[in-house]
Amino acid sequence: MSMQVQVQVKQIGPSASEGTAREHNTIMDRPEAKGGENRGAMGGEHLLMALGGCFMSNLLAAIQSREAAVSDVNLAIGGTLETAPPHFSTIEMKVSAAHEDRELMEKLVTIAERGCIVANTLKQSVDLSITLA
Repeated sequence: MSMQVQVQVKQIGPSASEGTAREHNTIMDRPEAKGGENRGAMGGEHLLMALGGCFMSNLLAAIQSREAAVSDVNLAIGGTLETAPPHFSTIEMKVSAAHEDRELMEKLVTIAERGCIVANTLKQSVDLSITLA
């Protein structure tokens, strides 16, 4: 069963825009070095943060549902930017957390990856790797 997810993006300055999802807003802009006013992260940076946010929410849900002894979860996400046309050719996410059971943590990472809408979408067009540090 499919459903639509809707967001709005409107211009709020010469190079800036504001995105709205439900009642949540975020500002996007270019850095000054690229002709912007640096009022927010660029769209590509938001894409990487969206991947992290989606993955994190799934990971935290998996941790909570299993009452796993995991805390201080952090994600380091980097994308290799190519040109002509500009795009990410690879995206790497490294997961770190305080945990005592590596096998369980690896399972939780797999569960989160499988449930992440953004990761599942990106895998169709970019070399995406998610690893536990």
